[in-house]
Amino acid sequence: MFTMPSMSQVASSFGQPESFAPGSWLRLRRQPLASVLYLESGSVLLGVEQGLSLRHQLGQIDGPAWLDAAFALQRRNSCLDMQAQSAGQLYAIPIERFHKAVTDMPVPAQQLLKDLARSYCSQTELAVSRLAQDAEARCAQWLLHHATERAEGGLRVILNARKRLIAAQLGIAPETFSRVLRQLREHGLIAGRGNVIDLPKPQALEVLALA
Repeated sequence: MFTMPSMSQVASSFGQPESFAPGSWLRLRRQPLASVLYLESGSVLLGVEQGLSLRHQLGQIDGPAWLDAAFALQRRNSCLDMQAQSAGQLYAIPIERFHKAVTDMPVPAQQLLKDLARSYCSQTELAVSRLAQDAEARCAQWLLHHATERAEGGLRVILNARKRLIAAQLGIAPETFSRVLRQLREHGLIAGRGNVIDLPKPQALEVLALA
């Protein structure tokens, strides 16, 4: 996450931090930024919300760290949804006072921060746009990439990692990964039990992967 020099001093000058509980939504995409969030403690997931859950996960931030300072510096709304993974505390700094603190810095430092913020925002928005690809397509791609040939013929995938870790690789929530596997199974595109997944129709999976 983008880090600003002397962030602890800047944040703590605005009073006492606010507490939040696990599962709390700290920031929703495209909301006008009236404040800038500084995470004093706790863990926050970054991604894209859908149906009141964080369907696509792009990363995790542990305090202390700024959550959306880069977007504020670029004077644009955050393209990320932010959900608390644990309990913690944060400062909500009025955006006008945040910009005033930045303008009080030396001009070269201001320019450096804005350049870093521009790069971070561009990369993050690109990552979010790629999430537009359907979760089923990404799962199909992953299965085909990790498939090996069976001695008796056909393809098989052995899940050597926990589903939540595989889901994180795909940028989706564990619940979404389980749902997609269930749907693929119902359509006859995968078979098997436990950590063994057979691919009886690899051609159909290839079509889905290109969707």
